Amino acid sequence: MFKILYKHLHIIYSYVIAGAEAMFADLGHFNVLSIQIAFTCVVFPCLLLGYMGQAAYLMKYPYSVERIFYDSVPNGLFWPVFVIATLAAMIASQAMISATFSCIKQSMALGCFPRLKIVHTSRRLMGQIYIPVINWFLMIMCILVVASFRSTTDIANAYGIAEVGVMMVSTTLVTLVMLLIWQTNLFLALCFPLVFGTIELCYLSAVLTKIKEGGWLPLAFASCFLCVMYTWNYGSVLKYQSEVREKISMDFLLDLGSTLGTVRVPGIGLLYNELVQGVPSIFGQFLLGLPAIHSTIVFVCIKYVPVPVVRQEERFLFRRVCPKDYHMFRCIARYGYKDVRKEDQHAFEQLLVESLEKFLRTEAQELALENSTLAETEFDSVSVRSRDSGVQGDGVEELRIPLMYDQRLEEPGTSISEEAVMALPSSVMSSDEDPSLEYELSALREAMDSGFTYLLAHGDVRARKKSWFLKKLVINYFYAFLRRNCRAGAANMSVPHMNIMQVGMTYMV
Repeated sequence: MFKILYKHLHIIYSYVIAGAEAMFADLGHFNVLSIQIAFTCVVFPCLLLGYMGQAAYLMKYPYSVERIFYDSVPNGLFWPVFVIATLAAMIASQAMISATFSCIKQSMALGCFPRLKIVHTSRRLMGQIYIPVINWFLMIMCILVVASFRSTTDIANAYGIAEVGVMMVSTTLVTLVMLLIWQTNLFLALCFPLVFGTIELCYLSAVLTKIKEGGWLPLAFASCFLCVMYTWNYGSVLKYQSEVREKISMDFLLDLGSTLGTVRVPGIGLLYNELVQGVPSIFGQFLLGLPAIHSTIVFVCIKYVPVPVVRQEERFLFRRVCPKDYHMFRCIARYGYKDVRKEDQHAFEQLLVESLEKFLRTEAQELALENSTLAETEFDSVSVRSRDSGVQGDGVEELRIPLMYDQRLEEPGTSISEEAVMALPSSVMSSDEDPSLEYELSALREAMDSGFTYLLAHGDVRARKKSWFLKKLVINYFYAFLRRNCRAGAANMSVPHMNIMQVGMTYMV
């Protein structure tokens, strides 16, 4: 009996996989309670009745194993059951397609996949997205797989290996989350993969025997996607490192003066780049190629941070790049990996200017606070020295409300919350009367009225001549192919084409 059970154990596990995976297929689109209710009240009773009916049919007709599902259906109910089975397959396909879209979007946010067009199909739910290229790719590959295999058995074998791989990856990642994020007890964190990993290893032993019978397909797909993701990430990292090495020094900008060696005309120039510090080298190309430059320059860097959603009031993080008379700023626009960048460009510009004005006022308030603190400290030190008694004068209470900052920056940001502004002394709140602040705000509003111009770089990434052969192959051919065929930066950032200025540049990595 044990030999028979061991021999047919992989068959039992193969049937169990589909049902076990179906319970968790839609966890990203429904909450846990709804799935629990649906499985307890609908799915489990139906599965139980269906399997009991098939078992009773096999007891009477033991040789009808191959087509047990359709053979056990009465003749009058064959077509209704066939329609229901087809709809169930369509629902399962829809779940797979939605999961593919979500995975691709998050991979793009993490810089591990080429840029693609994303269409948001819902105004309320930000997770409902549609990626046309991936949808067409799935359709073409489905047709090719069906035409090539011509057997539902081979397709089922490929499906089983894919699902077991998803289960094992999920178990591994949840274990890491328990250890690093939740900081669960080490014993409990190890018990989780031990229990679930044992079950999944049983599943894996069932499907590994089917690699030659169609199971090689998901492994081939996984290898291809791994190569694409690694190539894109590798090339993007090298390009970013090249930008960091070639950024313009501050001494050079200070030597040019506030006019930057050219004519400053009214307007706001938004220069998009990937640097969070310093001035990108592409800015030098604009200074050399343009007869004039805008009166206000904002270096915009879009970063996806490892949180689901970034609140709108914390969207922008500003820093001043040069002295005040340069009117140059660094802006980091932060998005979560589940954030939806579907705001129109006018709203983006308005929010950016409002945040910049708030930054200027906050900067003036901080400067006034530092000056008042320094003055009171000097006065207290003089009064202490003038008195013979050992009693010190009243000090100034330290500002305990932390500033908002990006933890990846070496220096703290200069954007603070509204609570911090309300906590400042009343003597500091009159910073709007500062003539330099009023002049800078009026200059910013004048530049905004003159319009925005988007300064973009059309970069070409090439490997150095002394690089080894494999690096040249990956960068000059594979990564270049992905960059040529991915979505352009202007389209990806929803930048209006009428206000774009582009300059070409080659990055040697």
